[in-house]
Amino acid sequence: MNIVEIRNESIELNKLLKFEGLVESGGQAKALINEGYVIVNDDICKVVRKKLFDGDVVEFNGHIMTIKVS
Repeated sequence: MNIVEIRNESIELNKLLKFEGLVESGGQAKALINEGYVIVNDDICKVVRKKLFDGDVVEFNGHIMTIKVS
Protein backbone atom coordinates (compact mmCIF):
# COMPACT_ATOMS: atom_id res chain seq x y z
CA MET A 1 0.00 0.00 0.00
CA ASN A 2 1.27 3.43 -0.95
CA ILE A 3 0.69 6.49 1.25
CA VAL A 4 -0.05 9.63 -0.80
CA GLU A 5 0.58 12.76 1.24
CA ILE A 6 -1.34 15.87 0.25
CA ARG A 7 -1.09 19.36 1.71
CA ASN A 8 -4.66 20.44 1.10
CA GLU A 9 -7.77 19.10 2.78
CA SER A 10 -8.67 17.06 -0.31
CA ILE A 11 -7.61 16.06 -3.83
CA GLU A 12 -9.80 15.18 -6.81
CA LEU A 13 -9.68 11.56 -7.98
CA ASN A 14 -8.69 12.38 -11.56
CA LYS A 15 -5.84 14.59 -10.35
CA LEU A 16 -4.58 11.89 -8.00
CA LEU A 17 -4.23 9.41 -10.87
CA LYS A 18 -2.41 11.99 -12.98
CA PHE A 19 -0.10 13.25 -10.23
CA GLU A 20 0.85 9.71 -9.23
CA GLY A 21 1.80 8.95 -12.85
CA LEU A 22 -0.77 6.15 -13.22
CA VAL A 23 -2.29 7.69 -16.37
CA GLU A 24 -0.78 9.68 -19.21
CA SER A 25 -3.35 12.48 -19.26
CA GLY A 26 -6.38 13.93 -17.55
CA GLY A 27 -8.51 12.66 -20.42
CA GLN A 28 -7.29 9.13 -19.88
CA ALA A 29 -8.03 9.42 -16.14
CA LYS A 30 -11.55 10.63 -16.89
CA ALA A 31 -12.22 7.78 -19.32
CA LEU A 32 -10.93 5.09 -16.95
CA ILE A 33 -12.92 6.47 -14.02
CA ASN A 34 -16.09 6.69 -16.15
CA GLU A 35 -15.60 3.06 -17.24
CA GLY A 36 -15.45 1.87 -13.62
CA TYR A 37 -11.78 0.94 -13.34
CA VAL A 38 -11.20 2.84 -10.08
CA ILE A 39 -12.26 1.74 -6.61
CA VAL A 40 -12.57 4.18 -3.72
CA ASN A 41 -13.10 2.79 -0.23
CA ASP A 42 -14.09 -0.65 -1.60
CA ASP A 43 -16.70 0.73 -4.06
CA ILE A 44 -16.40 1.33 -7.80
CA CYS A 45 -16.29 5.09 -8.32
CA LYS A 46 -17.39 6.76 -11.56
CA VAL A 47 -17.21 10.33 -10.22
CA VAL A 48 -14.28 11.91 -12.06
CA ARG A 49 -13.80 14.81 -9.63
CA LYS A 50 -14.66 12.93 -6.45
CA LYS A 51 -12.93 14.65 -3.56
CA LEU A 52 -10.66 12.37 -1.60
CA PHE A 53 -9.91 13.09 2.03
CA ASP A 54 -7.56 11.85 4.74
CA GLY A 55 -7.90 8.09 5.14
CA ASP A 56 -9.59 7.39 1.79
CA VAL A 57 -8.23 4.33 -0.03
CA VAL A 58 -8.01 4.27 -3.83
CA GLU A 59 -7.34 1.13 -5.89
CA PHE A 60 -6.40 1.30 -9.55
CA ASN A 61 -4.58 -1.15 -11.82
CA GLY A 62 -2.97 -3.05 -8.95
CA HIS A 63 -1.98 0.10 -7.04
CA ILE A 64 -3.49 0.76 -3.62
CA MET A 65 -3.11 4.29 -2.26
CA THR A 66 -4.15 5.76 1.07
CA ILE A 67 -4.64 9.52 1.27
CA LYS A 68 -2.84 11.28 4.13
CA VAL A 69 -3.13 14.99 4.80
CA SER A 70 0.18 16.38 6.01
